[in-house]
Amino acid sequence: MIIDSRAYARAGLLGNPSDGYFGKTISLSIKNFGAHILLYQSPELVIEQQEADANSFRNIYHLKETVGSIGYNGGIPIIKAAIKKFCDYCDENSIRLANKNFTIRYRSTIPRQVGLAGSSAIIIATLKALMQFYKVDIPLHLLANIALAAEAQEMGINAGLQDRVIQCYEGCVHMDFNKAQMEKHGYGVYTPIDPTLLPKLYMAYKTNLSKVSGKVLNEIRAKYDKGDKHTIDTLTTIANLADEGAIAIKNKDYGLLGELINANFDNRCKIMTISESNMQLINTARGCGATASFTGSGGAIIGTYQDEEMLKKLIYSLKKINARVIKPYMI
Repeated sequence: MIIDSRAYARAGLLGNPSDGYFGKTISLSIKNFGAHILLYQSPELVIEQQEADANSFRNIYHLKETVGSIGYNGGIPIIKAAIKKFCDYCDENSIRLANKNFTIRYRSTIPRQVGLAGSSAIIIATLKALMQFYKVDIPLHLLANIALAAEAQEMGINAGLQDRVIQCYEGCVHMDFNKAQMEKHGYGVYTPIDPTLLPKLYMAYKTNLSKVSGKVLNEIRAKYDKGDKHTIDTLTTIANLADEGAIAIKNKDYGLLGELINANFDNRCKIMTISESNMQLINTARGCGATASFTGSGGAIIGTYQDEEMLKKLIYSLKKINARVIKPYMI
């Protein structure tokens, strides 16, 4: 039996990056891009090497280009981390795994390191495949926690639950990570939102802006941990935008929703450094009349647009700065 498992890209619509600070977010599952896992039984446990894991290069410039676009590690380290945390969960819950091995193969169409949660998608897809292979049922809210632990505990990556939650639940979800809930239960309150209520959305990304999201978020984490009042107050403001956004979506108040999306990015600018290239991405989109905010930690943006004429203008203008525009689909 061959197990085929998938998890999709993520775009934070509102509240990002407050999820790691007892905040609130609205996030979308973007099915234009995904991570794909194939798993089948074999005599030994094997993780197949893919192009991103290669250590052979045409020349020094090929190595430099590869590191710049996908980082120093491919998918194998995060798959190892996912397998370990799955095993840990089973041990902690007295679940005895069948004595059988597997070969696992992965591929991903998610643009790397532009704020679309490519790494966590590989982890979620791996965990889903392992659940099916070993016939283990893990509730979605706990599956998201295991995925986060694979990156945060095993790999030392600064990350929050938002990405893993939406990649487990899919669709559109409002997430409340308030401190009382998190300290008592270890997970947030997750409320699905009907994706058909959403307005016209576009997404744009530039692969030459790729970076490691954990490193980008370290700037905010350092200020938060020091108790910086400005940072903490701004994160609270950003979190509250998710609550306002949920109401705006329910009421189909798309004008207000667009204002909230812009406000999310504008508040983010108050607590972290935004590169010139990322500002160009935002400003170009807003110059077309669209709203714009980061989908994650930079490199990709999401926003609302009014009509097909504005969408054409977005495609033309963003193409001039080497950015690709797509219409995200969630169903």
